[in-house]
Amino acid sequence: MGSLGTFLRYPDDVYPLLKMKRAIEKAEKQIPPEPHWGFCYSMLHKVSRSFSLVIQQLGTDLRNAVCVFYLVLRALDTVEDDTSIPTDEKLPILIAFHRHIYDTDWHYSCKSEESFNLFELSHPFGILLCDLQILINPTLGGTKEYKVLMDQFHHVAAAFLELEKGYQEAIEEITKRMGAGMAKFICQEVETVDDYDEYCHYVAGLVGLGLSKLFLASGSEVLLPDWEHISNSMGLFLQKTNIIRDYLEDINEIPKSRMFWPRKIWGKYADKLEDLKYEENSTKAVHCLNEMVTNALTHIEDCLNYMAALRDPSIFRFCAIPQQIMAIGTLALCYNNVQVFRGVVKLRRGLTAKVIDRTKTMADVYGAFYDFSCMLKTKVDKNDPNASMTLNRLEAVQKVCRDTGVLQKRKSYINDKGQSYNVYIVMLVILLAIVFAYLRAN
Repeated sequence: MGSLGTFLRYPDDVYPLLKMKRAIEKAEKQIPPEPHWGFCYSMLHKVSRSFSLVIQQLGTDLRNAVCVFYLVLRALDTVEDDTSIPTDEKLPILIAFHRHIYDTDWHYSCKSEESFNLFELSHPFGILLCDLQILINPTLGGTKEYKVLMDQFHHVAAAFLELEKGYQEAIEEITKRMGAGMAKFICQEVETVDDYDEYCHYVAGLVGLGLSKLFLASGSEVLLPDWEHISNSMGLFLQKTNIIRDYLEDINEIPKSRMFWPRKIWGKYADKLEDLKYEENSTKAVHCLNEMVTNALTHIEDCLNYMAALRDPSIFRFCAIPQQIMAIGTLALCYNNVQVFRGVVKLRRGLTAKVIDRTKTMADVYGAFYDFSCMLKTKVDKNDPNASMTLNRLEAVQKVCRDTGVLQKRKSYINDKGQSYNVYIVMLVILLAIVFAYLRAN
C-alpha cells in the first residue's frame, strides 16, 4: 500500500488509504445472488476492484445499468485492442456489437491474452481504474478474467435484458456509435487536431454522453441545455489525459505501435512520433508534451459546468472523483516532465486516496482544480513555445474557481500544513502497534 518512508513524509495519507481499502473490501462482499448479476459484479470486482467501489454508492437500478454499461464497453474494447484479430474479422464484430448485447447465446473467444490489459490504458472507464487499482492492489489480476468475460458474455446480455427500457436504449445507442467509431480509426490514423477530437469522442466522449443518458433515465438528474456538449468534453478531458500519460506504453506496443497523438502537433517537434522517447530529443519532446497538455486544458471549464449542474450527491461523486484524480492532477504531474517519455507518471497513492475521501461537494472540486492548476502553473517555463497559451488557460480556470468564493473554506490537497506534527503522531501509532503485537504474542 505504500512505503514507511512515504507515510512518514505524508502522514495524512495513512487514514484515507486504510479507509479506501476497507471500502473496497466491503464492496466486494456485496454480490447479488442471481447467477447473471452475480457474474457481472464478480467480474467487475475481479477486473476493476476500484470501479466497484465508485459505483457502489449509486442507487440500485442506476448501479446495475452502469455495471452492465461498463462490462459491455470493456468487452467491445477488448475486441478492438486484440492485435491478433485480423482487421477483416474485427471490423464486423465492432460494427455489430450493439446487437450482441441482446443475444444471450453470443460469446467470443479472443485470441490474444496480452492485449486485454490495454483496456486500462485506452478506455475512458480505465482512466480512473488503472491508478485506483494500483492504489489498493498493486498486484493486478491475470488476463484470465478477460477471457472469462468474453467466453461468458451471455451473462452480461442476460443482465442487460433485465434493465429498464431507457437504460437499454442508451447502452445500445452508445455501443453502436462507439463500435462504428472504433472501426473507422482502425483504418485511419490521427493526423489533425480535429481527428484527435473525433477519435477521443468515439472512445470517451460517447461514454460521457452514455452516462448522462443513464443519469437522465434514472430520473435523478435534469441537466443543462448544452448537456451533450459538456458531456462530450468530460470524456475528451479524461481521454486526452490518458493518451498523454500513456505515450510510452502506446508507442512501445507490440506487434504495432498505438499512436494517438495528432501529427499536426507532434510533427512540429519530430519526424516520427517514436523519436520523442529518445534522450537526445528531450527538449523537443517536452515542448510537444506541453502543447498536448495545453490542448487538454481547453475542456476544463465545460467539465466544471457539468459537475456543478449535478444534483444527486452519489452521481456527483461518481463524476467528480475521476475528473480530479486522473485528469487535472495527472496533467499537473505530466506537464514539463520528461519522465512521461521514460516510464509511468502517476499521482502518489496517498494523495489519490485523500482526494477521494475529501470529495463531497462542488467546493471540493473547485479547490482541487485550483490547487492542481497552481501546481501546473509553477512548472511553466517562459521559454516554452506554448507558455503564454498555457498560462492563459490556467488563469481562466483559476478565475472560475476563485469567482465561486469557496476556496477559503477548504483544505489544500497539495500543501497540507502540520505535517511535522503529524509525523510524531504516526510514529506513536507505529510504536503502539509494535507494543500491542508484542503483548499479543506473549
